[in-house]
Amino acid sequence: MSKPQEAPKLLMPKATAVWLVENTVLTFDQIANFTGLHKVEVQALADGDVGRGIVGRDPVKHGETTQEELDKAISDDSHIMKYARNDLPSVKTRAKGPKYTPVSKRGDKPDAIAWIVKNHPEITDAQITKLVGTTKPTIQAVRDRTHPNSSSIRPRHPADLGLCTYQELDAASVKGFKAQGKDPEEMKAKRLKEMEEANKPVEEESNSQAGGFDFSNFLSSGIGGAGAAGGEGDNN
Repeated sequence: MSKPQEAPKLLMPKATAVWLVENTVLTFDQIANFTGLHKVEVQALADGDVGRGIVGRDPVKHGETTQEELDKAISDDSHIMKYARNDLPSVKTRAKGPKYTPVSKRGDKPDAIAWIVKNHPEITDAQITKLVGTTKPTIQAVRDRTHPNSSSIRPRHPADLGLCTYQELDAASVKGFKAQGKDPEEMKAKRLKEMEEANKPVEEESNSQAGGFDFSNFLSSGIGGAGAAGGEGDNN
């Protein structure tokens, strides 16, 4: 498989992934490489674990790729779709300074922090402050459940809340693993395997227990009772 493109320029990568899952037979790897999402995120979208209610976005209709590219990818699962030329100016990002979060989103920060703490322990508090635009005391309060809203905190993906992008979260995870002296790709593969295991349907218990139920006592007592009743009737 060719090397993934390094700078996805999709306006709505998650909605695009939903459309590709619903309308094509592309593999999760192909969709992940085109949208810039992680394979785990694409699988979660396909399973409905995240992003419920998202309306799919057709990348061909919106000029983000061509029908020819899409057809190539569908016929060859090793083909990675190329982006169509995008004449829009690149988005300028702030290099320094605290991250601005709209007022409407600020109440979501504790939920995002709880999600990162639970699902990405390799990401440091310093990284979380940049990802979410929060402070270390707030992170600590969420960790030890002393936050004023602890009773109502519900772990939610920060990218779903619009507080960061999937790429930013993935980059923070990679940096965290490297700081711990671990191979990021190996740890991602391990995490994916754990998620797949956790999402496997629980097999129904075999009927061996029911099949092995000893009815002999019940039957013998019933037969004995009927015999006894019959005997009494004969004696009478």
